[in-house]
Amino acid sequence: MINLIDEDMVRQWVHDLVIVKTFIGLKFQEAILRKIAEEFGASYRLSTPEEESKGIDGYVGGYPISLKPITYRHKDFLKEELRGYVVYYEKLKDGLKVIVPEDVERLLRKGQR
Repeated sequence: MINLIDEDMVRQWVHDLVIVKTFIGLKFQEAILRKIAEEFGASYRLSTPEEESKGIDGYVGGYPISLKPITYRHKDFLKEELRGYVVYYEKLKDGLKVIVPEDVERLLRKGQR
């Protein structure tokens, strides 16, 4: 397994640790969670440090959500065990695209009833 670690992977890990997990990263996560919550008429909150250690970035409508970049789908060897529903995002030149998988959409729509 260790031979799968390359310079690009280390750079990505450092970027995630230093940039994504900082204050800016948390605000970014909060903006995505808020957008999803508004779309489905639900409440949201960021995760606690303990929840975050389990791969949960926050909750929408009471459901644990893990936010991952769209490129995460293609990095099978990097996948960690997540204890939440995965929502993907893609950074665009003019904003952000949030991809809520159908199974998560169904749960959140069920909560609207």
